[in-house]
Amino acid sequence: MTFIRRVRTASGATAVQIAEYAGGRQRIVEHVGSAHTEAELGLLLARARELLESPSQAVLDLGIEPSPRVAGMVSPPEAPVLFQRPRKRESVRDGPARVVGTESRLLFDALQQVFTGLGFGTVGDEVFQDLVLARIVEPTSLLDSGRVLRDMGRTPVSYATMKRSLAKVSAGDYRSKIAEACFGHAATNGDVSLVLYDVTTLYFEAEKEDDLRKVGYSKERRVDPQVVVGLLVDRGGFPLEIGCFEGNKAETATIVPIIRQFQARHGLADMVVVADAGMLSASNLTALDEAGLRFIVGSRQTKAPADLEGHFRWNGDAFEDGQVIDTITPRHGGSRRDPRKRAEPVWDPENHAKDWRAVWAYSRKRAVRDERTLTLQENRAKAIIDGDKQAKSVRFVKTTSSGRSLDDKALARARRLAGLKGYVTNIPAPIMPAREVISSYHDLWHVEQSFRMSKTDLRARPMFHRQRDAIEAHLTIVFTALAVARRAQQLTGLAIGNITKQLRPLRSATIAINGTQQTFPPDIPAEKQAILDALQHPKPTH
Repeated sequence: MTFIRRVRTASGATAVQIAEYAGGRQRIVEHVGSAHTEAELGLLLARARELLESPSQAVLDLGIEPSPRVAGMVSPPEAPVLFQRPRKRESVRDGPARVVGTESRLLFDALQQVFTGLGFGTVGDEVFQDLVLARIVEPTSLLDSGRVLRDMGRTPVSYATMKRSLAKVSAGDYRSKIAEACFGHAATNGDVSLVLYDVTTLYFEAEKEDDLRKVGYSKERRVDPQVVVGLLVDRGGFPLEIGCFEGNKAETATIVPIIRQFQARHGLADMVVVADAGMLSASNLTALDEAGLRFIVGSRQTKAPADLEGHFRWNGDAFEDGQVIDTITPRHGGSRRDPRKRAEPVWDPENHAKDWRAVWAYSRKRAVRDERTLTLQENRAKAIIDGDKQAKSVRFVKTTSSGRSLDDKALARARRLAGLKGYVTNIPAPIMPAREVISSYHDLWHVEQSFRMSKTDLRARPMFHRQRDAIEAHLTIVFTALAVARRAQQLTGLAIGNITKQLRPLRSATIAINGTQQTFPPDIPAEKQAILDALQHPKPTH
C-alpha cells in the first residue's frame, strides 16, 4: 500500500514523502521535498499526487501497483495521507491544496519583450499586441485566440472587442507605424540599401468574388477567390513593407506600387531592388530605372542564345564550372551584341542606352539538375505521343496536321542551355562586380522563407474575413507577427516553431491552500534559460 506522508523536520519545515507498507513496516520510496510555507506545501502535495497517479511504473520504483480507493481516505484517491504526530505546541494545517491553474507566462513575456524591443509598442493598442503574439504561438481564428491568450496567462477581451480592434488597425493606420518601426530596426541592425521583393497568393473559403477577392493565377492551381500579396524584406529576410492587390492582378504589376510606397514612406532615393524573373518586364525595369532605383532581376533562360551569341560563336557550347559572362541584353527584343567581336561589351548606361547589363553564370551542379529535369520532361512528352498518358499541353510535344511528335530542336536547344542562369541589372560593373550581383540575387530565398513562415508557422491562409478593412487588418497582424518571429529567430538562431515548442511547456503554477493563492515559477533547464536570455536581453549590434 502506497501513501503520501508529511513529516515535521527539526528545522520546522514540513517534508513531503511517498512511502509504502512492506512487511508491516514503512519504507520511503521518494522524498518529494520540504515546504516552509503553506503554498509550498500545496505545490509539493500536488507533485506527490502526480507521481502516485502516473500510469508509468518508471516514475517511482514502488514494486507494487497503487492500492484501490478506500472510503474515507485523504488525497490522492488511491492512498491515505499519514502524518507524524507533531511535537508539543506545534500544529499542522490540514486544508487541501489545489492547483487552480497553470500558464505559459514566460513565453508571452519573452515574445512581448521582442515586440516592444522592435518599437511596436508605439501603436499603443494592447489588444493588437495580444492578437499578434497569439498568432505567433498558435495561429487560429479570431474567436479561438482568447483560448491561446488565457493559456499564456492573459485575460483576453471579448470577441466583440477583438473585432472592434481590427477596425482600429485600419482606421488608425497601424501598418504605417509598424512599417516605420521595421525600417528603423533594419536600418540600425541590418542593410536597407538592398531590398528583396516577391509575391504570393492567399485564398479564401468563399464561393463568390468581389472587388478584391478574385480568382486568378495560383501556383497551387486553386480556383478559390484570392488576393495577391507583395512582400518587401531586407537581405536578411526581415519584413519592411507589405501590400495587398486584387486576386487577378498580374505579379509584374505589383512591384512598382510597393516600391514607390516604400520610397515615399521613408524618403528613399537610392537603393537596390532584387526580384524574381517573374517581375521581368520592360515597363517594370524602365519604371524602376526612371525612379532612380537600381535593380537586379532574374533573366529567363530563353534569352541566353541572344545574350551569349558571341560566346557560342567563339567557344561553342563549352562552359567551365563557375564561369561568369558579363555582357549586355537589349531592352526591347533583338540583339545589340556584335557576335563578330570576341570580347564581351562592358555595359555603360550612357553608351548602351537601349540595353541593360546581363550577367550569366554556369554551374555544373545546376546543369546536372537541369539535365535530369529535361529527361523527365522528354519521357513525359514521349508517353503522351505514344498514347500512354492523357494528352495535354506539355513541353517538347509538337502538334501538326499529321499528329504529335517530339520537338527535337526545342529539346536540343534546352539541353544546350542547361546549367546557365542569367541576371539583368542597371548597376555598372565598377559599382557592383558580377559575382556580387549573383550573390545579391541569391538572397531572394529569404523572401521565400518569410512567405513559408507566414503560410505555415503563422498560417496567414486561408482567410475567413470578408470586408477589405478586415482583410487588410489581418495582413497587418501577420506582417507584425512575421517581424517578431524573424527577430526572435535572429536572436536565438532557432525557428519560431522551435522556440514556442521549447518555451510553452515552461508553465507557472498557481496553488490555492487555506484561502490563499500563490504562484510559483517553473523550473527552467539551462538550455531553455539561454533562449529566454537571448529573447529578453539581446546583445547590442555593432
